[in-house]
Amino acid sequence: MKQVFHKIMSLAMAFVVLFSTMSFTIDMHYCGDTLVETAIFHKAIGCGMEMELPSTEGCSITKKNCCDDKQLAIEGQDELQLQVDKITFEQQVFIASFVHTYINLFEGLDNNVSSYEEYKPPLVVRQIFKIDETYLI
Repeated sequence: MKQVFHKIMSLAMAFVVLFSTMSFTIDMHYCGDTLVETAIFHKAIGCGMEMELPSTEGCSITKKNCCDDKQLAIEGQDELQLQVDKITFEQQVFIASFVHTYINLFEGLDNNVSSYEEYKPPLVVRQIFKIDETYLI
């Protein structure tokens, strides 16, 4: 049991390190005020309604494009916090509850317990199916 616990904890810590140091971008394509497409790790394709840039020769009025692309970049950490004494109380509570949950997750029941085996069935006073019968003549 102890070996399973250590493997789970090392795997969990590996995921924490991986996701806390990973950087990624989220591309969003808006058509007007409506979010049409969201893409992670690549550029959003769009809705196909983008306007081509008109030539401005001899024209003083230009029409604004209704589509808009936005990009949200989420930066990961460059340095890891390796000191345990700087962990807040809330983080300690989370770690303790996480460990307790996963220890109890892999403990199974010794046998299948069914609560209805100890009870006797009710006595039949009347035959209810005969009371509710209807006969077609």
